[in-house]
Amino acid sequence: MSGTSLPAAEAAAISPVAKSPIGFIERYLTVWVLLCIVAGTLLGHLLPGSFAKLGNMQLAQVNLPVAVLIWLMIIPMLLKIDFAALGGVRRQWKGIGVTLFINWAVKPFSMALLGWIFIRHVFAPWLPADQLDSYVAGLILLAAAPCTAMVFVWSNLCNGEPNFTLSQVALNDAIMVVAFAPIVGLLLGISAITVPWNTLILSVVLYIVVPVLISAMLRRVVLGRGGPSALQRLLGRLSPVSLGALLLTLVLLFGFQGQQILAQPLVIAMLAVPILIQVYGNATLAYVLNRAFRVPHCVAAPSALIGASNFFELAVATAVGLFGVHSGAALATVVGVLIEVPVMLSVVRIVTTSKRWYEARTA
Repeated sequence: MSGTSLPAAEAAAISPVAKSPIGFIERYLTVWVLLCIVAGTLLGHLLPGSFAKLGNMQLAQVNLPVAVLIWLMIIPMLLKIDFAALGGVRRQWKGIGVTLFINWAVKPFSMALLGWIFIRHVFAPWLPADQLDSYVAGLILLAAAPCTAMVFVWSNLCNGEPNFTLSQVALNDAIMVVAFAPIVGLLLGISAITVPWNTLILSVVLYIVVPVLISAMLRRVVLGRGGPSALQRLLGRLSPVSLGALLLTLVLLFGFQGQQILAQPLVIAMLAVPILIQVYGNATLAYVLNRAFRVPHCVAAPSALIGASNFFELAVATAVGLFGVHSGAALATVVGVLIEVPVMLSVVRIVTTSKRWYEARTA
């Protein structure tokens, strides 16, 4: 594809990261998540005192055990992002524009609407009345955070243009630093949910700004000393740490909410409905818009995937910080983790199998 390749040296530095295949643990992440849900729920039911003590370990409304685990989750994932790739944004500006439109102008607002429809109306009779606002808040937090690391895996599986994917993710992360808090605050306010601004700003600093700075500096040091191969080795060592931290976080969160889940076992299924509608709706809209603008399929496919997926680690962290480990908001964001892999793999299959139809219009 002409006009989309980076210089050879820069591409060499990117390809080991952007072309990583989906591993065994990632492929079956939904299975591990389900096991952690079961383990956490049972442990929370059997050891309520121990989980109460963990839940009370807080500093400035931040739960310390969860905060440590989330840093271990986020920083290895952010190491994959090369912010120098922002210089390549102009090469595929149509695809970039479509994804930005979906991520920042459609996704958070459509989720707020879906939350209002399903949580406050359709499913309200079967949900705990005191948690309705919290569930909606969790869905909004999930939608306001565009996916970061797993996008590289999805893009690779559908033969997406790696340089576009890298540029788009770097741009989304840069925007997230300044746009996440205002959008979340606006939508929570519109949804008549009290916005604890101090906690929201603290969450942005703790879970976006600081991890981005640490990962950017660490990436630069590692590349300077050992090049792309050293970075790839480091990512290989840290990937199990990141996934392990994610799974431990789920055990804690479901341990904190074990009693509520056992009392309302259908809550997870009801929370999944608006998430599924939004994922498939946003992926379809991004894919169709790219086709209308005659964007190459190798760009349109990852564009649809980036528009559909979420940075659930950040959403979980912010939900815990804003509403607490026992909140419906934390549970709603965890549902996003539960369905992420199977749903995104289905989107990969859709954009891959529809390539001939797509190119019949864009050729």
